[in-house]
Amino acid sequence: MSTEAHPPIDQQITFLYADDPAATWQFYEQTLGLKLARDQGPCRIYRTGPNGFVGVCGVREGRESEPRGVVFSIVTPDVDGWYRRLTALGVATEGPPEASETFRVYCFFARDPNGYRIEFQRFLDDDWAGENDAGLDPEAD
Repeated sequence: MSTEAHPPIDQQITFLYADDPAATWQFYEQTLGLKLARDQGPCRIYRTGPNGFVGVCGVREGRESEPRGVVFSIVTPDVDGWYRRLTALGVATEGPPEASETFRVYCFFARDPNGYRIEFQRFLDDDWAGENDAGLDPEAD
């Protein structure tokens, strides 16, 4: 393992590929209410937090829609608020929020129109580093 500091990381984008990008864009924009950060035509990038983004693109050569095995997690202090919002808007969930002792989170799951599993979670441990994680700071000692 290198003891050398790595180059800086400013932001992070996760790209999801959709068979029906228009319906998926509508879900992220209107249902979730995410702010559109950039419209690239076949891809739209949404802000999920100060330095986090999710991009939704239409399927194209070399890229395919494959929601199996993907969990897109949104960390929030108000899991119950998200559950109320989504169920009020008619979004099917996998059940109400509950605590997972294994992962020490309080969470629930829903799916976007393309079938990607979205987790809304809050960490139950006080030691979640989040944005203060020194491992992402190349100047940290």
